[in-house]
Amino acid sequence: MRTLDPAQIAPSDIYKLMIGMIVPRPIAFVSTVDAAGIRNLAPFSYFTACSSNPPVVCFCASVRSGPRPHKDTLENIRATGEFVVNIVSEEIAEQMNLCSAEVPPEVDEFELSGLTPLESGLVKPPRVAESKVQMECRLRQILVVSEQPGGGSLVLGDVLRFHIEEALLDDQKGGYKIDPGKLNAIGRMGGPIYTRTRDRFEMQRPK
Repeated sequence: MRTLDPAQIAPSDIYKLMIGMIVPRPIAFVSTVDAAGIRNLAPFSYFTACSSNPPVVCFCASVRSGPRPHKDTLENIRATGEFVVNIVSEEIAEQMNLCSAEVPPEVDEFELSGLTPLESGLVKPPRVAESKVQMECRLRQILVVSEQPGGGSLVLGDVLRFHIEEALLDDQKGGYKIDPGKLNAIGRMGGPIYTRTRDRFEMQRPK
């Protein structure tokens, strides 16, 4: 086994190591609007839940090199305090990938990808109609980890509303449980590689 010291490795190589070993990663397909109401839609694979009481989700917006280090998503959330997390199923994988392109702020990724904006109930950013699960969120906190290229800002949002396609709810198991086979979510691996979630197995937690 090889031991590596991050202090001796270029940040670009650390990034490759981390996205190769921290897998698979779920994808937050985040919709926002800027102060003028221009829509934005972008995927983030540094994403997870961090609380269920209250319900809170988080994702990390990485810092880029160049004249626009911060992504439009982060700038929009700072300006409005609102966003929607749309879960990515395999059926919209290609449209999601189109939204990962770096384009000027005035470009509407809904139009770029052909996805349909759907009015939210409590926040201004629209939901993605083709997404099977959507979460309307209000900003709780932005934690700046690093402003250096390769650094990032952790965005935490309180979930105000869950929108779930009716067919996903598995009534046979009782309660509010999602059928993973019907959600058909995808995950991010390293580089351009993604994974499906069709191959699953069960293990009961020890008592």
